[in-house]
Amino acid sequence: MTNKTHDDDVAFIRALAELLRDNDLTELQVKRDYGEDDSLNVRVSRQTQVVTTVQAAAPAAAAAPAPAAAPAAKAAGEDPASHPGAVTSPMVGTVYLQPEPGADAFVKVGDTVSEGDTLLIVEAMKTMNHIPAPRSGTVKRILIEDRAAVEFGAPLMIIE
Repeated sequence: MTNKTHDDDVAFIRALAELLRDNDLTELQVKRDYGEDDSLNVRVSRQTQVVTTVQAAAPAAAAAPAPAAAPAAKAAGEDPASHPGAVTSPMVGTVYLQPEPGADAFVKVGDTVSEGDTLLIVEAMKTMNHIPAPRSGTVKRILIEDRAAVEFGAPLMIIE
């Protein structure tokens, strides 16, 4: 590899780090192919501090049903990602629950979906990626809010 290519690679990696910082992402992975036997694999990541706050609900509030469109709250000790019906994010990006602003959501809690139906969109690097239902079933919980940042592997919704 020539020094010119090395300098270009360093500039490319710096641009990725800037993209990571400017878009408040925690990880970005890119593969560049230069030819048959020459490529560059780059993974840029940073640590973020996660703060979790748990509040006890008042007895009267606990009895009231949550709105169907609101993301479901995690029960104590329950990890939605380990649920057998969990649909997880295949990439880092921003979640959109509807095809365009003001339109109806792709799905809502209680909807029946078929395998391959679009559940939501994850925007990554200015590309809108439609996330299909991995199986047929009923949407039991939506775990993410519209326009929220999402990490790779984060649970998005539960389909049973």
